[in-house]
Amino acid sequence: MKKLLLLLVVSAMVSATAMAQDQKDMKQDRTEWEKKIKDELKLTADQTVKYDAVNKEYNDKIDALMSDASLAKDVQKEKKMTLKKEKETKMMEFLTAEQQTKYKEIMEKKKKEMEAKSSS
Repeated sequence: MKKLLLLLVVSAMVSATAMAQDQKDMKQDRTEWEKKIKDELKLTADQTVKYDAVNKEYNDKIDALMSDASLAKDVQKEKKMTLKKEKETKMMEFLTAEQQTKYKEIMEKKKKEMEAKSSS
């Protein structure tokens, strides 16, 4: 009985550590992704401040939404898509026409990569 209890405790600890690492990796991926976009768009200092503010606002909203266990997955997905569209609309307000085109290209490429990744 003690061995079983010990095994369960060790399993829980390993599981918790793995989940924490996954969350850390996701945050790092998000940070790298955001830096890549800012570099590719060649944002000005003012645009960078606005980009960071909009990004933080919507990332916080999406994180809160995804951690709301009371919502069904399909409802979460629908609301997440709505938030992403709102975010893109706000981004377009301070990007030049050229940057808007580039941003849409980057996002379309990312979408295709995500679809390919989820289908495999």
